[in-house]
Order: sequence, then structure tokens, then C-alpha cells
Amino acid sequence: MPTTVLVRQDALDQTRLQTLPDAALAAGQIRVRIAPFALTSNNLTYAALGQSLRYWEFFPSGEVGWGIVPAWGFGTVVQSAQAGVAVGERLYGLWPMADQAVLQPQRLRPDSFVDAAPHRVPLHPVYNHYSRCADDPLYTADSEDLQALLRPLFITSWLIDDFLADQGFFGAGTVLLSSASSKTAFGCAFQLAQRAGLTVVGLTSPANMAFCTSLGCYDRVLAYDALDALAAETPCVYVDFSGNSALRQAVHARFVQLRHSCTVGATHLAQLGTDVQLPGPPAVPFFAPAQIKKRTQDWGRQGFNARQLQAWQALLARVGDPARPWLVPQHHQGAAAAQALYRQLLAGAGDPRSGHMVSLAAP
Repeated sequence: MPTTVLVRQDALDQTRLQTLPDAALAAGQIRVRIAPFALTSNNLTYAALGQSLRYWEFFPSGEVGWGIVPAWGFGTVVQSAQAGVAVGERLYGLWPMADQAVLQPQRLRPDSFVDAAPHRVPLHPVYNHYSRCADDPLYTADSEDLQALLRPLFITSWLIDDFLADQGFFGAGTVLLSSASSKTAFGCAFQLAQRAGLTVVGLTSPANMAFCTSLGCYDRVLAYDALDALAAETPCVYVDFSGNSALRQAVHARFVQLRHSCTVGATHLAQLGTDVQLPGPPAVPFFAPAQIKKRTQDWGRQGFNARQLQAWQALLARVGDPARPWLVPQHHQGAAAAQALYRQLLAGAGDPRSGHMVSLAAP
């Protein structure tokens, strides 16, 4: 019987378990045993923006007021009614916080397919894409944990760097990144640090300053209340991974040559809010699929994939360096452990060097 973690949509700290009997597969469907999936601040963003960006719609709970938070990770096909998808296949993609999922694969290619379930067709295709690990150039069996933790975040990080570079950094020489200890932020900083003549400044809480400094990809690390350490006349770009409206207001108010401001995530859920008379440029949401579409047109699918693979392998080698790892994966087993970890992350607790992998399914 499938077990799923439900989250109350109007009170994200409330969770409960849903257990339903197995449904028979229809023609063209497959059943996947999910294990493991990553649980990070990225999932909190999906929950916080679930209504506005339709994240609740990927895996409908069937219960009014309760949603299923999507999570990136791996699964193995345990039953197939779709010719061309074999039992035992390993897949990477977006899953519910559950121990199994039913997909409807279409547009089968050796390295991928899309879930064409009717409720997912109107949603953005990037999230409906599943990689078939046997032919996925980004996949290695010994790095599954880091892939689940970083791969979807890395793509966003890489695209932000590419977008800013494509725009000439809007004429600025300094990039400010909030929530600098988050995986998407330091992935972006890793890319930006490779560009000559650019100053990358990480903004973080005092508790995470040592961690951010140890990464070596920030030229400076500042506490959130130390913005005055940078000259107000500094031409800069602000990339907001935190969603903290008060911090955004402070950045916009201080830096009189703020050339561009974009919002990416929402790691500071308690500080989410509406900007009131925001000084300077508007805060524009960064939408990764739009940059994917642009660069696919610019470079072609093969060129896009080749550049992405090169950047991914470089980041993976650095993050997983045995001598100085940036992340140490930790494994959590069972539904109760998943609920506890979710609440811990929601409360902002935990070591930023830890990466959390969850399996609800029995080992």
C-alpha cells in the first residue's frame, strides 16, 4: 500500500500520512518504487510557492487543503504496462514525497521520457521529464546522492550565471547572493567565481558565515546586518535565494547603483512578504525554463547538453572532493523520519554541510 507525506497547504508545518491501496495500472502506465529522494530547502520553496507556481498540481493528493511536496531523486520501475519501459529500470526525476508513484511515459527516447498523465500536460515540461539512468550522460551510480541533492539546483545555478553573463551583468562588477549557504546559491557562486573581474559576495546568517567562507567560492561573506561593509555606490546585481522581503528592501534601499534584482527561491519562509515601494529596479522572478529555451535555441540541444555536462562534472568533482567535501549525505529511512526532517528544515535547523536523502520505502 503506497504511503505519502501530506502537507497542509495553508499551514506548512502540519503533516500527516496518507496510505491508499494499490491501484491497478492502466495501459501505458508504470509503477515506480521511489528511493531515495532529496529533501532540502528547495522543497520548502516548492511548498511556499505551491499555489502561485502550481507545484501542488504535479502530484494531487485528492484531499482538499492537503498537498504533496515534490522532491527530486531516483526510482526503480517495479511494474510496467508500457512497452519500451522495463521492470528494473532506474529513473531520475521529480517524485512525490512517497514510497511509490505511477507515471504515464510517452515520447520515449533511450535517455529519457516525459510523464504524459493528463493532469501534468498543462504544467511546465521541464518538471515532467524523467532521465533513464542507463543512458543518461550526467548519471553515475556512485554519485546518486549528490545528483539528487544538487542536480536540479545546479541547473538553476548554472542558468543564473549564464543569464547574468549573457546580460553583461547589467554593467555591474559585483554580484550579491543571499542565503549564501544554500545549495543553489553556492552552486551559482561556484560558476560566477570562474569569471574574471567579478566580485561575488555571499550574504548569510552569522551562524553560517564560517561555512560559506570555507567553500572558497565567495570573494566576501557578510552577515545580513552588515550590508554597510560595502559602499552604497557599488554597481551590483542582487540574486535573492532567501525570499526575505525585509532583506530585499534593505539591499534595494542601500545600493543606489543596483542594476538588477532577481528572486529565485524562498529559504526564509517566515520573512516572505510583499514588497512595498521597493527602491531601485523591480525584483524580477528568475524562471529557469525560459533560459533553457533561449540557450537551446542559441546552441542547439547538443550544444546545451555538452555545456551543462562539463559544468556539472566540474561542480560534482569539487563538492564530492574526499579531502574537503562541501556536502556529506545523510540517509533517513521511513515516513516518520521524513516528517521529522521536513519540520526540522522548515524550522531552519540543521548543518548546511549535510545533505538529506530520504527513503519511505522499506529497504
